[in-house]
Amino acid sequence: MLAHLQIKNYALIQQLEISPDAELNIITGETGAGKSIMLGALGLLMGKRADVKALFDQEKKCVVEGTFQIEDYKLQSLFKSLDIDYENPSLIRREIAPNGKSRAFVNDSPVTLDILKHLADRLIDVHSQHDSIMLADSSYQLNLLDAYAESQNELSTFEKAYGVYTQSLNELKRLEAESKALQKEFDYNSFLLEELSEANLKAGEQEEAEEKLDVLENAEEVKLKLSQVSGIINHPEQSLISALQDAHVQLNSISKYSSAYSDLKKRLQSVQVELSDIADEVSIEEEKVEYDPEQIQVLKDRLDLIFRLQQKHQVHDIESLLTIQKELSVKVENVLDFDNKLNKLKKSLELATKELEEAGQNLREKREAIIPQMQNKIVNLLKELGIPNAAFSVQLTEKEPAADGLDKAEFLFSANKGFELQSLKKVASGGEFSRLMLALKYILAEKAAMPTLIFDEVDTGISGEVAVKMGNLMREMSKNLQLIAITHLHQIAGKGTSHFFVYKADTSERTISSMKKLNQEERILEIAKMIGGNNPSESSIKSAIELMDAI
Repeated sequence: MLAHLQIKNYALIQQLEISPDAELNIITGETGAGKSIMLGALGLLMGKRADVKALFDQEKKCVVEGTFQIEDYKLQSLFKSLDIDYENPSLIRREIAPNGKSRAFVNDSPVTLDILKHLADRLIDVHSQHDSIMLADSSYQLNLLDAYAESQNELSTFEKAYGVYTQSLNELKRLEAESKALQKEFDYNSFLLEELSEANLKAGEQEEAEEKLDVLENAEEVKLKLSQVSGIINHPEQSLISALQDAHVQLNSISKYSSAYSDLKKRLQSVQVELSDIADEVSIEEEKVEYDPEQIQVLKDRLDLIFRLQQKHQVHDIESLLTIQKELSVKVENVLDFDNKLNKLKKSLELATKELEEAGQNLREKREAIIPQMQNKIVNLLKELGIPNAAFSVQLTEKEPAADGLDKAEFLFSANKGFELQSLKKVASGGEFSRLMLALKYILAEKAAMPTLIFDEVDTGISGEVAVKMGNLMREMSKNLQLIAITHLHQIAGKGTSHFFVYKADTSERTISSMKKLNQEERILEIAKMIGGNNPSESSIKSAIELMDAI
């Protein structure tokens, strides 16, 4: 619970400190005195965004500090999950510098606003008039039902299944969209791949074909030149080989006189052998050369095909065409493999859907099981709160999967006998909303271990005996949790175990908002003023005493 709250330099508050007690704390004051300012400061402790304009003195920092007694609420695991030190009491502090920089601390360790929000959600529940309006919202109704059904485990299981389901569904949609986009290119890529595959290209074949074509197109000249070379080397009457043989004979005759002559003879012999080999190869090449128009056409057609493919794909060699062929093959194969991928994802989605439906059914059963009890309790409380013919029902209908389940909740209500149950937003007045919300908070207080509950004018639209009964309910709730109620009704104010009064004071420079805890006599006078005005009569004072004595 909130043991101590200190606010410095915030809005109209220069400095304020209060120590609420463990039960029902009443806060009263004139409209505009600053009651909502305290809630704004508490909002900073709950992780809400800060505004530098809210500083009382623009030259100084704002500090809001709350001390919480938490030993009875088993929050050790929460602190551990948020990676912050558990201490009792725990100190939460929020600072806003004049330059707008905001810092948050838990037990003097800096934390992010997200961590602060997670922690505050387990420490304080603030209910305002806006929440009564939210009561008509289906999602809010479902959250209230889950809180009463204590379905946190089932909801957590469903949320995990929903995460797997949505991931599988999104992946399947992405792959289907990608497949559709690729399919548009598939036919064209398949055509290009087939064209390149049929060409049966081989690395280096273009150069080889160009060389062969050059030879065949100049076959007559090539054959003549090779014949002439052959004659020069190996002519029967006068040839290079014959001349070399003669030179070899001459050197052989003098080789015995000098090793130099002997070496020259050996070298000449090597040249003779090499020349003989050349002569043989020239003859072979000459025999190969034959003018062949058909072969020429074949080579030209092949080179034309290669050139057209190069122009088409804007490259200059066969190696680049082979690279393109490989890339096209991968693209086509990917499209062909998409069916397998899609089938696998569809099976994964089917499994995820099945697990989602099972988790959703378990969650629905937990919700449905508690509805009759919840309905009975709400109706009985509404009757106590002055709606004797109240009828209340919770209906669950199926909806598309969402993070909170497969169900849509709708609270149906009727305040008058003989009238059909209808949706809250159609039939409930402001006062009825307030009473219904109080009844819901009352039954939830039995379930949730919430340290502190704050009601901000939940009594809107209420008066008379109904207000008394509402005060009694609040007093009863405060036996299980700390309750802070901002109210304008004396019937509720009289039920408090502590009473704080908010007021404005004018200094020489500006107006400030202050708060003080009222003693017994001050409480009687304040409640009497709430009954009879600023100058309460004896009867108003007597009524105030009676209200307080009725506790």
